[in-house]
Amino acid sequence: MSDLPSAIHPDILPRLDPEYVAIHNAQIAHRVPLHTIPWHPDIRKAPHVPGGSPVRTVGAVKDISLQNCKIRAFIPEGTPPPEGWPVLLFIHGGGWTLGDIDTSNSFLSRQCKENNCVSVAVDYRLAPENPYPAAVEDTIDALKFIYYNGKAEFNANVNKIAVGGSSSGGNLAAIACLKAQELTPPIPIIFQLLIVPIIDNTASVTDERYPSWKECQNTVLLSEGRMMWFRNMYLPDPATWTEPDNSPIFASDALLAKVPPAYIGVCEVDILQDEGIAYGEKLKSLGVKVEVKVYPRAPHSILGMDAALKVGRQLADDSVKAVGDAFKAA
Repeated sequence: MSDLPSAIHPDILPRLDPEYVAIHNAQIAHRVPLHTIPWHPDIRKAPHVPGGSPVRTVGAVKDISLQNCKIRAFIPEGTPPPEGWPVLLFIHGGGWTLGDIDTSNSFLSRQCKENNCVSVAVDYRLAPENPYPAAVEDTIDALKFIYYNGKAEFNANVNKIAVGGSSSGGNLAAIACLKAQELTPPIPIIFQLLIVPIIDNTASVTDERYPSWKECQNTVLLSEGRMMWFRNMYLPDPATWTEPDNSPIFASDALLAKVPPAYIGVCEVDILQDEGIAYGEKLKSLGVKVEVKVYPRAPHSILGMDAALKVGRQLADDSVKAVGDAFKAA
């Protein structure tokens, strides 16, 4: 199978979960890597990773249009508690370039059902048509809408807001936790769920701070080439790469020390592993409560493969529990 467009690189093959390898060889190896073909918006119609779980039935689903984007709220069944439902704002991945309001339907409906919370997706504007800072602006607009309108729109308890995201969405979630402090008035966030997050947009294969970039440069699902394709779509000006609104690890210690407790899930065969770990260590050093978990032999996109991969299911289970525990403790 080594002649197929997305064949697993021989450096990576022995490091991967055999369960993933079987799925990759059957359903992904024949796909032409998107970053190797000329950009066209129709690229967004390419199939997602296989093996996701079904969308759960919840009490209601409500789409709401904001100034530049839409949000979707999954609302629990039954009667809300007197203070309202807690809220999880979750931002999808896709390198700020791919994905849409449907990307996280399965995960958010599960969070809603199992944690009795309103789970909100953001259909943020995508690069390259809308590069930085559009995605950041839309994320903050969604957060502000929840805080100011959530009680009226979906019986939200706006003092129990958690923020999360996967990959580029994890990047935007971490940034939201920083920017929320600088709003007037600040918006309180009780917890952040960062799944395989992009933390440092200056990282590279020659970067000794993050060995996973070199060790996993030929990995599946998010190789160095694909990651740089995403970065250059969203951040065409390298002068912006060090800004905290792109690379949250460069925020001031004063801001970082005030972010909410975090669960950071990273994958062992992912180019982004070490920057996620580094962010967790930085937050811990500033007194923030952080749990970092490395998912062994796993590549980047396992959250979307939670019905097919045991390790994907574990990440989904851990993420649901982390958010539920945060709501209980708040």
